[in-house]
Amino acid sequence: MKNQSRLLLAGALAAAMTATATVAASAQVLFWSTQASPIEETQAMRENVLAGFEGGVDFQPQEVGPFVTRLEAELEAGSGSIGIVGALHGELSTYADSWADLSDVDLGGVEVNETFLELGKLGTDQQLYIPWMQANYVMAANRQALEYLPEGADINALTYEQLVDWMEVLATETGSPKFGFPAGPQGLKHRFFQGFLLPSYTGSTVTKFRSAEAETAWNTFKELWQYTNPASTNYAFMQEQLLNGDVWVAFDHVARLADAFNQRPDDFVAFPAPSGPAGRGFMPVLAGIAVPQGAPDIEQSKALVAYMMQPETQVATLLATNFYPVTDAPLPDDLPPSAQALGEAISTMTGGEDALPALLPVGLGDLGGQFNQVYTDTFERIVLANQDVRAVLDEQGNALASLMEQANAPCWIPDEPSEGPCPVE
Repeated sequence: MKNQSRLLLAGALAAAMTATATVAASAQVLFWSTQASPIEETQAMRENVLAGFEGGVDFQPQEVGPFVTRLEAELEAGSGSIGIVGALHGELSTYADSWADLSDVDLGGVEVNETFLELGKLGTDQQLYIPWMQANYVMAANRQALEYLPEGADINALTYEQLVDWMEVLATETGSPKFGFPAGPQGLKHRFFQGFLLPSYTGSTVTKFRSAEAETAWNTFKELWQYTNPASTNYAFMQEQLLNGDVWVAFDHVARLADAFNQRPDDFVAFPAPSGPAGRGFMPVLAGIAVPQGAPDIEQSKALVAYMMQPETQVATLLATNFYPVTDAPLPDDLPPSAQALGEAISTMTGGEDALPALLPVGLGDLGGQFNQVYTDTFERIVLANQDVRAVLDEQGNALASLMEQANAPCWIPDEPSEGPCPVE
């Protein structure tokens, strides 16, 4: 009998421990994310970013396939265990009808970039996601190049015309072209045309692709190309060319500029991309946080959202993921030089009155590569082959229109919303 009693007691204790563990686990907020999936980033998120949240967080980054499978199952059921979702803007916009309104989340005085907050409404009057973090593309220059800036030009508020003038003077005075552009096979040139040049002149990425304003944009870039190092057609990461002095001024993704600033922080300066008649086009890689309407504890999920937006958490997220804050969080002096310099340039560019975000393509599925190729082909025909701008835009515009119809992809920002495929006028 004693043995039987002991067995019953052990069973009861085991059951109690299991129940306690279940309660503890359920008290944690499940953070379902497409971001910070590399093991080093995952570990840093868990240990350095989320460990301070009262109640605990179960951070589970996933590849897109598993992420979508579970998310869609829970959204369809109307309930589940996912407390908050961290994903890119395009991923979150797919499920706009399923997110809780976060308008009442108290951020404690933290100011979030107004442009990004508006994107988080997903075309509604509700805050369907809170901007979380961003990566971006900026300009970088050797400080020697600043001596040749046109009179009255502000490096933090350049126009494309001023950039052309600057590069002309620089080439003339130094005896060789000093602008660098990532036009090689692995370079991100297509993002420049999609997110920076065309939006700055047309206010559009797709609809105004073959407009008169687009023609002006390409002619301006042709002028700039005269003062571009001809080896740019082989360039991928511009940090290498800045460091070896082949170029003095360059455009690239922040991750592809970082080494130059970390190796020789006193030699380089980062600044926003230029503006055009329609604004200062830029392409943020914007991640946000949303809460499913069927989350197990909406209030606890909202508390985690507020925690993620606090200055200390935003800086910790930068250190963990190399994505930059979307708030007014001050960057500490002991950050790596690249994070400090590039972060300030991003904040200046995205927070300006003329800021014009042009998002990564949405809704193209496996046709994304063909979409990029349209812009690459346009560049190669107009700039490298010196073909007639109007004729190329008409032909490539037809190819783009056909692609949008095939994908049945509606317009995304900065283009106006469309019913059905985004039109190419």
